[in-house]
Amino acid sequence: MAENQEKILYISTCGDENLDKASFPWVLASAALAMDVEATIVLQSNAVMLAKQGAADALPPAGGLPPLKKLIADFVELGGKIRVCGPCIKERGIEESDLIAGAQVTAAAQVNIAAMESDAVFTY
Repeated sequence: MAENQEKILYISTCGDENLDKASFPWVLASAALAMDVEATIVLQSNAVMLAKQGAADALPPAGGLPPLKKLIADFVELGGKIRVCGPCIKERGIEESDLIAGAQVTAAAQVNIAAMESDAVFTY
């Protein structure tokens, strides 16, 4: 019998107002991918701004980490999944076409299902 792949879900609510807190989900999720663990980051609240094309480009590095632009690019390159809260982007005037490559709009039920299917859930 084949083993199921381990999964971790990271829920992020911080954007440029708290760069330390906004950066760590990307670092941890990329490390999970490097360990062959499936990693998904869900962006909610102000964190959805990070999924807008160009938004992370000029943000400075935080907490001794690489800039968010690099952290996000590395995560995507490693095959990570980015899910973005639909109501949150609507509230901020972001269209789905404004999102970075690989980001998909999600809703509450899908986030709950992802959490129930995960081996661990981290929130930032």
